[in-house]
Amino acid sequence: MTDHQRSSAVCRGCGTMQVHRRLLDNDPEYARRQRDIEDQAFRARRAGNLLREGCSRIPVVVHVVHHTEEQNISREQIESQIAVLNQDFRRQNADRNQVPDAFAEFAGDARLQFELATADPNGNPSEGITRTQTAHDSFDVDDGVKSSAIGGQDAWPADRYLNIWVCQLRAGLLGYAQFPGGPAATDGVVVTYTAFGTTGTARAPSNQGRTTTHEVGHWLNLRHIWGDDGDGCSGSDFVDDTPNQAGPNTGKPEFPSVSCDNAPHGDMFMNFMDYVDDDTMVMFTNGQVSRMQSCLDSARRDIGEPVACTSS
Repeated sequence: MTDHQRSSAVCRGCGTMQVHRRLLDNDPEYARRQRDIEDQAFRARRAGNLLREGCSRIPVVVHVVHHTEEQNISREQIESQIAVLNQDFRRQNADRNQVPDAFAEFAGDARLQFELATADPNGNPSEGITRTQTAHDSFDVDDGVKSSAIGGQDAWPADRYLNIWVCQLRAGLLGYAQFPGGPAATDGVVVTYTAFGTTGTARAPSNQGRTTTHEVGHWLNLRHIWGDDGDGCSGSDFVDDTPNQAGPNTGKPEFPSVSCDNAPHGDMFMNFMDYVDDDTMVMFTNGQVSRMQSCLDSARRDIGEPVACTSS
């Protein structure tokens, strides 16, 4: 891996591990639940990546928390993001052919389908979008955007909806998620309004909806592909078919990008769980699919419903 590949682009700015470490430090029950979730994931991994039948449909509520008119993004922009999720988690994204031949056999279909909720928690008809005016110029990883009492919007029940908050995040932070096992009141995904969807306020190089794909991956218990050990080679994402790599890739690396003695094919930098530009991340692996489905069989077993898989 060259210095250019590591430092020529702004870091993707995912705050998920900050949230994870904060919860580990402050919530003993979270640490216990995380151990149970990892035990379940390990058993699924040893069983040979057994997969459930059909697809799972997950209802989504998007909480738009806006300080300016521009931040109050359109329904069209929100629908463009839902479309990206449905393509990426079904391996139907048009750019999937960018996967190098060396990694093609590992590319997986997560068999997840997302739709904006049609009813609110009280059973009233809903378009799956809430809109909240806020006095805050921006939000950080402290979950302030998830609280009506301090200028955000409260979550809908986390066992029934995937909550996504869209707002202005602090400079350099594109998004963050809460791993399964955390408090229900803060469960979900947060994405800055300039990295959400493919139209409207979405700005290159984060204008293909992949920040949300990345963060929903975390919400389903995926780790960063390099294992979050800085630039070392000792970390793990707990998935067998992702090569060990030394730290995040950014921008648009050239294949192969070799680190951690992973020649000849090098890093799987085109994976959704790396930090490359939106138009460069294009795949989940079969092992990551197994890990996500293990999460849906355990910590997130109450959310969504089984459906027949359909093509987009």
